Amino acid sequence: MKLPRRRFFHLAAGAAALRAVSRVAWAQAYPTRPVRLVVGFAAGGSSDIMARLIGQWLSERLGQQFVIENRPGAGGNIGTEAVVNAAPDGYTLLLLSRTNASNVTLYENLKFNFIRDIAPVASLMSVPNVLDVHPSVPVTTVPEFIAYANANPGKVNMGSGGIGTSQHIAGELFKFMTGVNLVHVSYRGGAPAMTDLLGGRLQVMFDIVTESIEYIKTRQLRALAVTTAKRSELLPNIPIMSDFVPGYEAYQW
Repeated sequence: MKLPRRRFFHLAAGAAALRAVSRVAWAQAYPTRPVRLVVGFAAGGSSDIMARLIGQWLSERLGQQFVIENRPGAGGNIGTEAVVNAAPDGYTLLLLSRTNASNVTLYENLKFNFIRDIAPVASLMSVPNVLDVHPSVPVTTVPEFIAYANANPGKVNMGSGGIGTSQHIAGELFKFMTGVNLVHVSYRGGAPAMTDLLGGRLQVMFDIVTESIEYIKTRQLRALAVTTAKRSELLPNIPIMSDFVPGYEAYQW
């Protein structure tokens, strides 16, 4: 996957702020050993892609290996808990997404306090979600999809990378605002969900653009709309959801 040049350098600039992890450690030429960067989702998804881009850049810049460690499950909570329980020495980092904010309201028995136990270091990027359908679904626009879902209640499967993920929240918002009956199918990350969408076992997914853009370009998936207030520079020809569902705007990744 290729990111636009400007967006990649935005990632790189954000990653440079990681020096705030530990002022003392930086005074001692941090890092002096490999650093773990934990991703709470399966390999191959948008979070994993992001982590590997940043990890490679930091490894080259700082002269120590940044090891990507995937800890999928529970909407990213397993990975978050692993980082919370690690030594607070700057050698175990966590790649966060808006899912972490959603989980605070969705899970009652979390073994950590997200606000207290996790310290933000750098903002990396903002990515919209896109409504993708499998080519077997006979629609090309959002109104056609709504009509199709209404004509097939409970028969249209909507995948996500887990409860509370951006794919899930964007899809639930769409269901709430349109009244359509989509069956949510939760996975341990965006990558396995994408595999089933490409295979036709899922019919729709409100996926993160960076995860599905290549499949859209090769017409393995059909993009109907992005979830943001403005068109995405990654998919400039795809309309925005609020053109068809007034007031719809899901938070970006």
